Amino acid sequence: MTEKSDKLLFWGCYVALITTSYAFISRVILCGGQFKTDFGLDAIRTGELIGAGIWPFGISIILFSFIIDRVGYKLAMLFSFACYVIYAAMAFMAHGAVHGVTGDALPAAQERGYSLLYWGSIILGLGNGTVEAYINPIVATVFKTEKTKWLNILHAGWPTGLVAGGIVMIALSDNTDWRLNLGIILVPAVAFLVMLIGRTFPRSEREQAGVGYMEMLKELGAFGGLVGFGLVISQLGQVFAWPHTATWILTGLAVGAFAFLTRSFGRPILAVLILIMMPLATTELGTDGWITALMEAPMKAAGHNAAWVLVYTSAIMVVLRTVAAGPIVSRMSPLGMLALSAVLAIAGLLALSQTAGSSMLAIFAAATLYGIGKSFFWPTMLGVAAEQCPKGGALTLNTLGGIGMLAVGILGAPFIGYLQESTATKELAAANQAVYAKVTIEKSYLLGDYRAIDPAKAEQVTDADGKAALAKAGEAGQFGALARIAMFPGLMLVTYLGMMLYYRSRGGYKPVALDAAH
Repeated sequence: MTEKSDKLLFWGCYVALITTSYAFISRVILCGGQFKTDFGLDAIRTGELIGAGIWPFGISIILFSFIIDRVGYKLAMLFSFACYVIYAAMAFMAHGAVHGVTGDALPAAQERGYSLLYWGSIILGLGNGTVEAYINPIVATVFKTEKTKWLNILHAGWPTGLVAGGIVMIALSDNTDWRLNLGIILVPAVAFLVMLIGRTFPRSEREQAGVGYMEMLKELGAFGGLVGFGLVISQLGQVFAWPHTATWILTGLAVGAFAFLTRSFGRPILAVLILIMMPLATTELGTDGWITALMEAPMKAAGHNAAWVLVYTSAIMVVLRTVAAGPIVSRMSPLGMLALSAVLAIAGLLALSQTAGSSMLAIFAAATLYGIGKSFFWPTMLGVAAEQCPKGGALTLNTLGGIGMLAVGILGAPFIGYLQESTATKELAAANQAVYAKVTIEKSYLLGDYRAIDPAKAEQVTDADGKAALAKAGEAGQFGALARIAMFPGLMLVTYLGMMLYYRSRGGYKPVALDAAH
């Protein structure tokens, strides 16, 4: 392909990624507002609706990667576009199901509308995951000598969509007909269809080099299969409420079959990347909601919409991924870039943990430091995987991203919740034993049992000293847990430094040329 054709293909992929992030942010904001009102949702059903647009994302990235080289990138692109159209249609039908209905007929109408929106969100999640499944290998193939640079620029599309979505949702915050807020997703969807439909899609770098399908599977190997299949089956088990025994049996069967088929552990470097992707995803995605929540109170006190926080932090990522990634990669290795990012993320999280009671300016300054640190994590990790494991093609590249997405929901976010609750409980126990005994309950987590503050019992505390102790404990839970989360980028930093020493002992970090590897 010509350089012009390559760039047109790239920008089409970029707009497709914008579509995924606009879909994400518009749904999250509507779930917290008008969806709850229109469909009569409690907190549990709201969480289920948010999850319906997220868990299919991670699953489809991984599963689609096994077949995407067979079905082709263009068919995958058309499938993702169809998902957006179906989602919009089902959401519009959900709106029509409840609006204009009153009285005794309203509960049944709300149930019909919720069902349409729920299943439409699952279809949306599949489309979003499919976008990730084809754009990453396309860019890694087209720009195979500058993978890390161009994957960083590509993944500026995600925060670009968040910025656009945030501005749209702020501008339409008083709009009661949310079909407009949601339906704008069709603008970037149609745009990427028009940009890509006439393009000639490349054969993957793996196929061009004559690397067979089985060799691709061997690159992932039994270890990659264990983590990937394990997370997929665990997520499905949570959604459909399978017993844990069934999850373990299905995971064992899937991993056993894959290990027998490949007879390979997988590339050791890929195993390291898979392990470190889980704390990385938790650091980047798992803490984002917390930082927004920390700044929400001072933003509202200043008379500003809290969504501007998301616009601001996302804009930092857009600029850095687009403008800074190339020059930084030209001056240091991707591993050095990741190590520097980890240092900044640690500093940012520790700074945020010290901002309790601080001004909006102080919190923004700390969030800026954290935002700079996390900007390069995700795309640079994909770049390292693409450069060091090229025989794995779309499978290893996208499995790494899918593992990150699923790990946040299954492991990372619950662990952050545990850190917050356990920190708050310890603070309360030290401050007021009487209130501690009255409001705490026993809870269970993957790592064991612990005591947590029960919100319903906490509301029954009426004396001033008890309320003050609870407020201080809640603040300690939020800010103190941020300091403990810094252990994730700390672990990442140690790993990146170890990898840098390893590559230095072998003459320095160099991308693997597929023709030489094959």
